[in-house]
Amino acid sequence: MEYRFKRMASPVGLLTLAAKGDKLTAILWECEIDGRVPLGMMLEDPAFPILLKTEQQLNEYFAGERTRFELDLDFTGTEFQKEVWAALLEIPFGETRSYGEIARRIGRPKAVRAVGAANGRNPISIVAPCHRVIGSSGKLTGFAGGLENKLLLLKLEGRKS
Repeated sequence: MEYRFKRMASPVGLLTLAAKGDKLTAILWECEIDGRVPLGMMLEDPAFPILLKTEQQLNEYFAGERTRFELDLDFTGTEFQKEVWAALLEIPFGETRSYGEIARRIGRPKAVRAVGAANGRNPISIVAPCHRVIGSSGKLTGFAGGLENKLLLLKLEGRKS
């Protein structure tokens, strides 16, 4: 089954939304690194229902009208990556967690670097809020969409820095 995609303008730049079947599989950044999120054959389909629903919910989020996404997701990755990405979905709006906290949450307290690597490969940015993961010192760390966008998303959610 091929992937369907559409592009949408947003406050964090042009986003590419991708789906397979009736599930969202990726939200990619304008500055996306080739191969960070491996996808198969993609067909542009701006009227594909799950992509329209995703765009609507993202627009509501950016407008400050939505704090929780209600979308069916299809994560493609290793079992470890899927554990990390599931933990991201549990971080409440407006809060942050460290890589160490995520590692402990999934029962692998020594896997901090592996959690960071999985976080960096999160295919469904914003919805699976990898922007809410910060360094143990409280500093912002790497982000596929760029640190400027990470800060913008955190500020949108009410975090001061």
